[in-house]
Amino acid sequence: MGMKLPLLNKKVLITAGPTREAIDPVRYISNHSSGKMGYAIAERFITAGAEVYLVSGPVSTHINPHSRLRIVQVISAADMYLACCQFFETVDIAIFSAAVADYRPEKISPRKIKKEEDSFTIKMVKNIDIAYEFGKIKTTDQLSIGFALETNDEVTNAMHKLARKNFDIVILNSLNEANAAFGVDTNKITILQKDLTQVDFPTQSKKQVAEDILSVTCNLYNETKRMVAEVL
Repeated sequence: MGMKLPLLNKKVLITAGPTREAIDPVRYISNHSSGKMGYAIAERFITAGAEVYLVSGPVSTHINPHSRLRIVQVISAADMYLACCQFFETVDIAIFSAAVADYRPEKISPRKIKKEEDSFTIKMVKNIDIAYEFGKIKTTDQLSIGFALETNDEVTNAMHKLARKNFDIVILNSLNEANAAFGVDTNKITILQKDLTQVDFPTQSKKQVAEDILSVTCNLYNETKRMVAEVL
């Protein structure tokens, strides 16, 4: 028997990695995201038959992407949003796993800021929320999946994000869990859905986490398509 391809010919958009928000030509504000989770998801969805577009922030050269992965490399949150806009209307599933900066410096110094004062202040302005923008335009037969990395009131905050961004699924992980933070090869997740179902998974490899995400996604996608067909 041939390999089962539950997402054959489906188009999937995935974001991964951090963004970098420039302060001057030398310095930037970023976070510790390695991109490993997003790349693992992308690889598993490719092997499930999907055509995957990965919009990736700067990640380690140690990540070896799948040969069939279509990658768009970006730097800033604004870059990532513009890249994603190319795919929003065409994809069946969007997975927002990137750690996108919420804020950026209002002004970028054209020259390196010299160490002349004891302190200086950077005024920050809010970046566009990529997942929120997609949530405003997504159709009934598209799925939107987001991540919630929390440090407190984790389930409450994740459920709030699910509603506000019109997600179908939120994948919650916590910085309070051992071996589930940035940079490591394992993760511990809780998957929450719009119908308020909540499934906790043990700490496991990000490859296995990607397998669990694929399974839940396929089940919900098939159910969504069935419901849409019944309405029509």
